[in-house]
Amino acid sequence: MGPAYTTAYRYFVDDPDTPSIEKTVFDRHFVGMASTFPARESGYVTDSAAGATALATGVKSYNGAISVDSDKRPLTSVLTFAKAKNKKIGVVVTSQVNHATPATYLTHNEDRNNYNQIADSYVDDGWKTDVLLGGGLKYFHREDRNLIEEFKKDNGHFINHYQQLSDLPDNKPVLGLFANIGLPWAIDDKQANRLKTMTKAAISALSNTEGGFFLLIEASQIDWGGHKNDIATAMAEMHDLAKTLEYLEVFVAENPDTLVVLTADHSTGGLSLGANGKYEWEPKVLRQMTMSPQAIAQKITEQKLNQQTLNTMLNFELTDEEYALLYEIEAADLVNAITINIRQIIDGRTNTGWSTSAHNAVDVQVFALGNSKNIFSGSQDNTDIAKKLFKLLK
Repeated sequence: MGPAYTTAYRYFVDDPDTPSIEKTVFDRHFVGMASTFPARESGYVTDSAAGATALATGVKSYNGAISVDSDKRPLTSVLTFAKAKNKKIGVVVTSQVNHATPATYLTHNEDRNNYNQIADSYVDDGWKTDVLLGGGLKYFHREDRNLIEEFKKDNGHFINHYQQLSDLPDNKPVLGLFANIGLPWAIDDKQANRLKTMTKAAISALSNTEGGFFLLIEASQIDWGGHKNDIATAMAEMHDLAKTLEYLEVFVAENPDTLVVLTADHSTGGLSLGANGKYEWEPKVLRQMTMSPQAIAQKITEQKLNQQTLNTMLNFELTDEEYALLYEIEAADLVNAITINIRQIIDGRTNTGWSTSAHNAVDVQVFALGNSKNIFSGSQDNTDIAKKLFKLLK
């Protein structure tokens, strides 16, 4: 979530019937910027693992590293350090819970792609979290091992439906896995504001202690929308995060000894608001969408949809040329090919540009609210964020 994303979100939620452009929750709590480069051997553009390792441990490492240094020696994360300080700890993500960011806060591995090893380590190294919520069922219930049953036998409480979040036990660690890999896109998920829903449940379970708590929350799929060059789903993911941050505003007001720090491990996609030499960006199309391009493409492959039906799904009227573009495709992966074409139609309608399907090296924003927020002001490196958190925990 680089700076272009928060700017895009401001225009996305703007009321076009007022003369002013309203500030968002991100605008209210912006305090500074952070550099994101990894260890020297990986150049200037970080991946999620190295970026999260820097934010979690205060140490630069190579791309792919899960809380190990450049010599592959394990590092201590702020989350596990907080646990050692007798605080409750939790992790809430919209990716799988053994993805790069949650993994760096909970375990160590030389390669972020060792998903089964990372999931195994959560159990084998001793269950550390009081609450762990997100996706990833396929990694915890495998042919070779059923980590869910092992977790339950070790007095763990397992859930796999959002509705079960309303009744979490006080005296057992909780593992909630709500999808096979990552959660559905926010725009498609049956649970509105899913990140906020999980966050509220986690805080409720973690805050019933005098020792305090440390919670990692990641709106993981903003990055995934950037990788897909999908402005519609990216804005829906931003909205999911914004609603979560608005809830945290209220929590901090009621619990002023709480600190919230928000940042990104990198920016993705090289998003630009205005492309093709035009001085314009038109988010109206995005505000009207209720399904992701991927979900619409899936519907198209299942049955022949007339132009009016597709117009209803998209909430804007396709031209004859655009409609034909969605049906004159020959590809091995038809859903993906149609999805790409829908995204390109939306990019054309909004005048959105992308420079890459990968990460880029720009600095990212830092937001903070609550107790000690001012120490995160100004220009800093991503490792400084972890170092400041360690100091506060000490």
